Amino acid sequence: MKKKYLLLCYALLTTAFAGCVATSVTSRSVIRVDNLRCESLVNPQGIDVRQPLLAWKLQSAERGQRQTAYQIEAASSATKLRNHKADLWDSGRIVTDESTHVAYAGLPLAARQKVFWHVRVWDKDNRASAWSKPAEFSLGLLSPTDWQAKWIGLDELTVSTNESRRLPARMLRKEFALTKPVASATVYFSGLGLSELYLNGEKIGDHVLSPGLTDYTKRVHYLTFDVTEQIRRGSNAVGVWLGNGRFYAPRLKDPVEMIKYGDPKLLLQLEVTYADGSREIISSDESWRLTTDGPIQANNEFDGEEYDARREMPGWNRARFDDARWQPVQLVAAPAGKMVAPMIDPIRVTQKLQSVKMTEPKPGVYIFDLGQNMVGWCRLKVRGAAGTTVQLRHAEILQPDGTLYLANLRGARVTDTYTLKGSGTEIYEPRFTYHGFRFVEVTGFPGRPALDAIEGCVVHDDIASAGEWASSNEMLNRILSNVRWGVRGNYRSITTDCPQRAERQGWLGDRAAECRGESYLFDI
Repeated sequence: MKKKYLLLCYALLTTAFAGCVATSVTSRSVIRVDNLRCESLVNPQGIDVRQPLLAWKLQSAERGQRQTAYQIEAASSATKLRNHKADLWDSGRIVTDESTHVAYAGLPLAARQKVFWHVRVWDKDNRASAWSKPAEFSLGLLSPTDWQAKWIGLDELTVSTNESRRLPARMLRKEFALTKPVASATVYFSGLGLSELYLNGEKIGDHVLSPGLTDYTKRVHYLTFDVTEQIRRGSNAVGVWLGNGRFYAPRLKDPVEMIKYGDPKLLLQLEVTYADGSREIISSDESWRLTTDGPIQANNEFDGEEYDARREMPGWNRARFDDARWQPVQLVAAPAGKMVAPMIDPIRVTQKLQSVKMTEPKPGVYIFDLGQNMVGWCRLKVRGAAGTTVQLRHAEILQPDGTLYLANLRGARVTDTYTLKGSGTEIYEPRFTYHGFRFVEVTGFPGRPALDAIEGCVVHDDIASAGEWASSNEMLNRILSNVRWGVRGNYRSITTDCPQRAERQGWLGDRAAECRGESYLFDI
């Protein structure tokens, strides 16, 4: 009898517990919160908005669901946010269906401030969702007095006055020693016209053709990166490539008279916080070294890039490199514009296209077909003797004899050259140019190239897709696909017209008529 009584009690307790669990689960909202944005960006670093606008999206499998209220928590560290110690802002429960353009309303934010935040909502039945995954943003250097760095470069290069000026890329470097364990490190930098940043041999960020284009008399973009993982106690080195870009060393009058801003230049400030709380700043100044004798012998967004791998300098962006033959940098005039954060998605390599066909219309002239029009550049794979020069020319269509049709490109040379160093299989991608093309003419290749010798790298502002559409009519589907490729191929930090020929300007007439439809394709 006692045993039956115990079994009955166990069954009742089990049923009651199960009922409690079921009640707990069903009381949770079926809405899920995700895709948190700050100023329309995902986890942006170094923004210059003191009261940024926040947004999130709602997911639910239940029809008719909606948000009736939200709560935001913001904290100065990820740990505090995880423990719901919202020392910067706790909005409390706000009754509203707004989930976009929600202004930060916490404690005032200062330069360099890091903010970690999450949000939960209540659904149409007043049930609270789970907290979203955490998001973050940080503020950059908000005042000219926050900058200790100096603009450096070289303004003494001899340049010709015709359209085919060959101006090499600059390579700049600086070694520094950190004497104590590092808690965190952040770098703020602007390399005009285009730049790539390295710390201890590692490229920082996956941006290309960076920073974005502006009128440098009004605004100058600078980038912010957390580089805590890239530096260490002891000897370190920072290296920067400076390319010419669109407006530094530009064309003169083709297709129209171009604005000229002078020679490429660099502003960089690396701020290190040690484990004991003390800080140190390494910045661009007259102690840096520079050379123009590196492998990029010429670069221009209209004409292409010339790269001589025999001039490579292994270890140039690492500590203990011998730069005795490099020259001191010059202190150069700062751009007139205000330093601002680029509140846009960066340009990236977003896709790779494989060659689908190769022909040889003339002996030694190989035409690679990427299968469709694209914007970006080629990844060349080649093996041969040192000093061999391979030339790549880019075009959208072919002539009847199978060679490139170039008349529509006007004065653009659209040519990249690579000179081999002669050490096994060599891989080359340009840094400071881009092309609009489907077909690539390869000449000077040692032997007969394989089909995988050329790969297309698709390059544009890395803007998220906003929607998809398909029909039973393949012609309509193809038209939409062409529109999508054409639009994103003209995302080059500004919206341009014609990425293939000697134009590539920020014409706005066509864009004004088309931008509403464009917003159905991309999250602009």
